[in-house]
Amino acid sequence: MRWEQGRRSENVEDRRGMRVSRGVAGGGIGTIILVLVALYFGVDPAIILNQNPLQTPEPPSQSAPYSGSPEENRLAEFVSVVLADTEDTWRELFRSMGKTYEEPSLVIFSGAVQSACGLASAAVGPFYCPADRKLYIDLSFYRDLQQKFGAPGDFAQAYVIAHEVGHHVQNLLGIAEKVQSLRSRAGEAEANRLSVMMELQADCLSGVWTHHANKARQILEEGDIEEALNAASSIGDDRLQRQSRGTVTPDSFTHGSSAQRVYWFKRGFETGGVGQCNTFSSEKL
Repeated sequence: MRWEQGRRSENVEDRRGMRVSRGVAGGGIGTIILVLVALYFGVDPAIILNQNPLQTPEPPSQSAPYSGSPEENRLAEFVSVVLADTEDTWRELFRSMGKTYEEPSLVIFSGAVQSACGLASAAVGPFYCPADRKLYIDLSFYRDLQQKFGAPGDFAQAYVIAHEVGHHVQNLLGIAEKVQSLRSRAGEAEANRLSVMMELQADCLSGVWTHHANKARQILEEGDIEEALNAASSIGDDRLQRQSRGTVTPDSFTHGSSAQRVYWFKRGFETGGVGQCNTFSSEKL
């Protein structure tokens, strides 16, 4: 990905090295556990919290000046550029729809972080919290993406950010709220199916960003799309279930199969149309 000359976002909060309070106002350990489980299985944490953010958490405190490795600091710069590019792209796309794009923030943390959706450890992976409209990532996830999931490459890393921004877009468009309402009245299998639709749509929206960003700024290098498709395939529910327990249970999927994730990213990338990302009325599930 051609990113070094790109604009850096002003919406990045660097909380690496900051202490996190273990208490959560208005919640308690039961709420924390539920939120973490929701995040781990790809469920919007607002579903657990009924779209009501927890009371404002105590601000993190700096335990000592943080000095990341050169590689980690380069990654921090990289995600800032990717976020800025999503800002530029979605601002124009929202304008074309007669809407105003409200930019999310990206929080970089190390180890654990306090969000309006609760306390999360790095183990949950990157996530989006609709209650505070922020994306969260521990940059060590990128090491896992390469070594554990077999998805190397800078555009695989960009895909992760673009996917979480896709959830922000869903939130702004009111899709997340509608899906939450449907899930609250659904049985487990249908609730999982709705979650899959949400995740696949975020994959498609990340493809839409790729389409327009490359058209406007020629960000893609040879092999970049293959890196994104490999990342999407590597974190499909069927592959992860087969790796972890040797069997696959489609009714328990929350993100979609490898084939589905690849299909929807490609659809967004090839068409560039937000309207092409309606996973809720598609037969490609």
